[in-house]
Amino acid sequence: MDTLAWNGPLPRHLAIIMDGNGRWAERQGLSRLVGHEQGADVVREIVRTCRKIGIEALTLYAFSAQNWGRPDEEVTALMSLLTRYVKSERSEILDNNIRFNAIGDLDALPRPVRFAVEELVDASSEGKGMVLTLALSYGGREEIVHAARRLATEAAAGRLDPKSIDAGHVEAALWTHGLPADVDLVIRTSGEQRISNFLLWQLAYAELWFTEVPWPAFTQEHLFEAFTEYGARERRFGELASRERALC
Repeated sequence: MDTLAWNGPLPRHLAIIMDGNGRWAERQGLSRLVGHEQGADVVREIVRTCRKIGIEALTLYAFSAQNWGRPDEEVTALMSLLTRYVKSERSEILDNNIRFNAIGDLDALPRPVRFAVEELVDASSEGKGMVLTLALSYGGREEIVHAARRLATEAAAGRLDPKSIDAGHVEAALWTHGLPADVDLVIRTSGEQRISNFLLWQLAYAELWFTEVPWPAFTQEHLFEAFTEYGARERRFGELASRERALC
């Protein structure tokens, strides 16, 4: 399918929970690392497609706070792969005016990973195109706790009246502050139907789309399938559906 052929409705902010790398590899008798490497190749193609069709913001759940509990060998391999990915994609990101971003407890990352990520964040900070965000050492609960602590510090210092705190203050204290919008559509691969502590605040009114396809086998066709279903849904944001309003 031609990338530029898509002309249907698009989410402004797309988030993807990229699941199934290890299981995909094991089913084929391969090491889990091979699955992660294939997953990185899919990231490259999906980022390219999203940029070309006009997605404003793409957020990828790359490494959760809970993933540190995986075997040391796998974590080390993932960190090495992440460093290689960031370095290898640097030119394409800069050449295509993409603004690269990272959210999560970045201080927990090994120094080479953190350095590569922070360098690309700085180098691409003037990008006016798609915002590509990697969630690294990320947890939604942890993000909300971090925001609460920031607000508590401001209040304790007398710079913020606790009674004035509203949703806008919370959003400004989140790791995602500055992103174009809350998430419109979440895609999760590999058959699991849960959000796994991902962007808990930002998913308030997001549409969810699940597929049995593991991430290493995910293609542009699957992406467009998700967009087709997204475009067919009526987003209510807590209100009545149009048919129900007509009956009132």
